Amino acid sequence: MSAVLSSSAGTTPASRSEGVWAAAWRRFRGDRVGMVSLAIVAAFALLMLATALGLVAGDWQAERGVPNAPPTFIGPADKQAVEAIPVPSGPNVDISDVDPLAPRYAEWAERAAKLRTAELERQETLPFGGDRLGRDVLAKAIKGTEISLFVGVAAALLATLIGTVLGALAGFFGGKVGDFLEWLYNVFTSVPDILLIFAFAAVVGRGVESVVLILGLTGWTGIYRLVRAEFLKHSVRDYVRAAEAIGAGPGARIFRHILPNVSHVVLVQLSILVVGFIKAEVILSYLGLGVRVDQVSWGTMLAEAQTELILGHWWQLAAATLFMAVFVTAFSLMTDALRDALDPKLRGAE
Repeated sequence: MSAVLSSSAGTTPASRSEGVWAAAWRRFRGDRVGMVSLAIVAAFALLMLATALGLVAGDWQAERGVPNAPPTFIGPADKQAVEAIPVPSGPNVDISDVDPLAPRYAEWAERAAKLRTAELERQETLPFGGDRLGRDVLAKAIKGTEISLFVGVAAALLATLIGTVLGALAGFFGGKVGDFLEWLYNVFTSVPDILLIFAFAAVVGRGVESVVLILGLTGWTGIYRLVRAEFLKHSVRDYVRAAEAIGAGPGARIFRHILPNVSHVVLVQLSILVVGFIKAEVILSYLGLGVRVDQVSWGTMLAEAQTELILGHWWQLAAATLFMAVFVTAFSLMTDALRDALDPKLRGAE
């Protein structure tokens, strides 16, 4: 009898079902596309950290090449032959009788020669080309990763946090709480997004922190509506009522029971917001409401590239677009894999 009890006692821990997040991670690891996308996103995150610490692209403002230097694989641009202006020959005319300062010219020239700085030789080509000032486009794209990713991810996280919390409260409690939050939602959605962005930008000014705050405060309405609908649906289901019956409080039911089951919706909206906010940063920087002029982002690069593209200098546009496309695609695929791993409809298909 004791052997049977010990045997059954020994199998109890092993038979315990794994948690929601452990099962989601196990499912996510089986998705090759998701893991590759996660590696790319992690590489961009490390690149952002390295640029913030000054380890990479710290000298992006250095004018290394000639203005609009082409990429190395294209070769140097053809220089148009310029006819030399003939210089008059013969001895210099003595104008000391006319100009009383003429005897001091030699002394001033000697002093100026001592203070003259040596100008570095500029390169005819750069790996990804140069901008109108001769700055390396590749270094600018790497440095722009820091601001563009920070703006997109931080603003999306802020908007997701606001929308998820407000949507959970409105859908779970309802009543006066739900009515007040619905009124707040209607106020924000009744005003066009672009006008809200301009209004907040006029108040808080320009800068990275201002852009994050502006986009976060104006972009939470979409996720609020979806999360509210999901909480209205899940709050009356049997597993939530069972948790209430065993003494689980409102906070435990909201964050421990319902939220993990609607997290796939939150992640999908987070991915959409990151992509949308990176594009919004481009628009704000183009209009002069984004980052400061002494900073660089993918948005400022695209704004500069429009004038260069008319002259046939396409490499700054290509570099910013390439970096943006790789990150946005990888982030979207990673979020899709996370959504599939957390979707409660797929948990029974193990």
